Amino acid sequence: MLGSRAEAEDIVQDAYLRWHAADRAAIEQPRRYLGTVVTRLCLDRMKSARARRELYVGQWLPEPVVDEAFEDDSAGDLAHDISVAMMLLLERLSPLERASFLLHDVFGLDFAEVGRAIGRGEAACRQLATRARQHIESGRPRFSASRDEGHRLAAAFYKATASGDTQTLMQILAADAVLYSDGGGKRAAALKPIYGADKILRFLAGIARKNPALSAMQMRPAIVNGLAGFVMREDDGSIDTMALEHRHGRIAAIYVIRNPEKLHHVQFEIQTQLSS
Repeated sequence: MLGSRAEAEDIVQDAYLRWHAADRAAIEQPRRYLGTVVTRLCLDRMKSARARRELYVGQWLPEPVVDEAFEDDSAGDLAHDISVAMMLLLERLSPLERASFLLHDVFGLDFAEVGRAIGRGEAACRQLATRARQHIESGRPRFSASRDEGHRLAAAFYKATASGDTQTLMQILAADAVLYSDGGGKRAAALKPIYGADKILRFLAGIARKNPALSAMQMRPAIVNGLAGFVMREDDGSIDTMALEHRHGRIAAIYVIRNPEKLHHVQFEIQTQLSS
């Protein structure tokens, strides 16, 4: 709903406080009550978030979800639901369209329940979900991507960048590849998407020239929003994440998060792993 793990945790906490203070004996259906509370809290947060993003510096990307284990039969659906591409598609929807689509298509509520949760009629919710679904379907890739192929491309990308092998990088990047980087005005990042493999390579080469210390940056393979990618750690301890989206055997999009406000939980998880 929110594209932010930190905001999602705040919503859950707020919902718990309301549940704790409620007369639970008068609540006949706790699931419906909690679903309504969480949905309406999310709608309020989404409206304020939309206003904040109008002032956001540079490209906005959702907070990364790192190192999720996708090993069961629902792996593909879960990875798709939290993918960066899917989150960016959801960002194009109005708050009510987004809520109707997620509650019905993802969480399986019928439209009567959706209507109670968002304070709209059943027919209106059906229309909201239909419009949202049309936007989502028009932006989805036509073919599902192989996870094994994603890991192979990520390994090849790592090897080529570590050795400065631009020829291999050109071979594994799609000609129309796009690089998105989110620094939020807190850390250096491209303010706009970079389109085309050749421009991406020039951008990466320019960064390497200006920041020689990056050659010592640690890159740990990871699953980032359901995509093969990396958690990157610089000498000063700062953390970045990179997710690689692919199609037809080539990297089609690169998503880099550098905004420290979106990486607190990643930093904490790494420190926990190091100390354990």
